Amino acid sequence: MSSKEEENMDQDDLYEHHHFIASKGQEPLRIDKFLMNFIENATRSKIQQAAKDGNIYVNGTAVKQNYKVKAFDDVKVLLSYPPYESQLIPENIPLDIVYEDEAVLVVNKPAGMVVHPGHGNYSGTLINALVYHFENLPNNSSNRPGLVHRIDKETSGLLVVAKTEEAMNHLAKQFFHKTSQREYIALVWGNVNDEEGTIEGNIGRSPKNRMQNIVFKGENEEWGKPAVTHYKVLERFTYVTLVSCKLETGRTHQIRVHLKYIGHTLFNDERYGGDKILKGTAFSKYKQFVENCFKVLPRQALHAKTLGFEHPTTKKWMQFDTPIPDDIENCLSKWRTYAKHSISE
Repeated sequence: MSSKEEENMDQDDLYEHHHFIASKGQEPLRIDKFLMNFIENATRSKIQQAAKDGNIYVNGTAVKQNYKVKAFDDVKVLLSYPPYESQLIPENIPLDIVYEDEAVLVVNKPAGMVVHPGHGNYSGTLINALVYHFENLPNNSSNRPGLVHRIDKETSGLLVVAKTEEAMNHLAKQFFHKTSQREYIALVWGNVNDEEGTIEGNIGRSPKNRMQNIVFKGENEEWGKPAVTHYKVLERFTYVTLVSCKLETGRTHQIRVHLKYIGHTLFNDERYGGDKILKGTAFSKYKQFVENCFKVLPRQALHAKTLGFEHPTTKKWMQFDTPIPDDIENCLSKWRTYAKHSISE
């Protein structure tokens, strides 16, 4: 048996834990440094050990830690045991079900709940709850039962779940062809200039901060994936603005990244710097007021309020709306009071 055949057999016995395709703008970079930018909570020593053990593959071949990743390289981390996220444990977690029939389920996800298991979040997720409450949910292309789309952990709001293969295929096509409708409400820092507008810009992972995505511009504007967000001002509160956002695409952190790109970071969005005072006065009284708002709303001010799609079986248009959660509503109430007082002074 050739060494190449032995290598292929070895790969067959391993489980894929991470898979990345280097972007076309990727300059040569050591594999350990490259993976440090993509794997959350990874240490360089562990990555180097994985390379020594022959568990890191580029374009199908095992590489050492000094291999330099180039544009379009196909990088995989393969280990001898399955990833935790593939070991789905059913958990009796209550679900806020807005609608259900034989084909679909619409769920109102609370803030703080992760949608699917992943690094550091192997239990307590929406999928752990779904596989407890429902049998034989169809897998999506990433082998995640029932999941058609996702929203961030600290974002609240509506998600549609497929209960049959037919529903999964039909709904996935709607999201791909942008015929579904998703509207979010967001509280952002600053007084948004235009009453409405459209933000366009390719979104991808930041080369400087692996925990953030950014909009690529200038000579790099073709990097990342195309993203389009339509926004409309709903209410103004002097130093913050309540906006409605309609997604045309569904990139990771899209609303958070696009709004920061135009200078209006989400209120209390820790990852993107919105948990600091970005607009307002230097008075200690104002600082205390904002800190009180952060306590009332201890997460990013983003809620998936409206969801619309064509029913996969009846072909009728269905639209769902959910109230603004108490934590966001209480924060808005504080800002309304503040704005009235600041106008009258």
